[in-house]
Amino acid sequence: MSYRDQQKYLDYLKRFENKFTPKEREEYKMFLKRQKDDEDFDSLSMKRLKELYDKYYKPADRSKFDALFKKPGDNS
Repeated sequence: MSYRDQQKYLDYLKRFENKFTPKEREEYKMFLKRQKDDEDFDSLSMKRLKELYDKYYKPADRSKFDALFKKPGDNS
């Protein structure tokens, strides 16, 4: 994984920092320190960061936008 991926995951997880368990919060702080020192994460750290990201990442439900883009009078 690249530095950009690390940054993307850390930026996204910043929003959920208050929902972390104490262990997750400690790991997240360690990841931030390592990122600040411009370190590339090893494979275990990157795997753990990806697990945290997957746990809190919820993709947007785009089906609710379908009604906005239908033509007037279209019944399908």
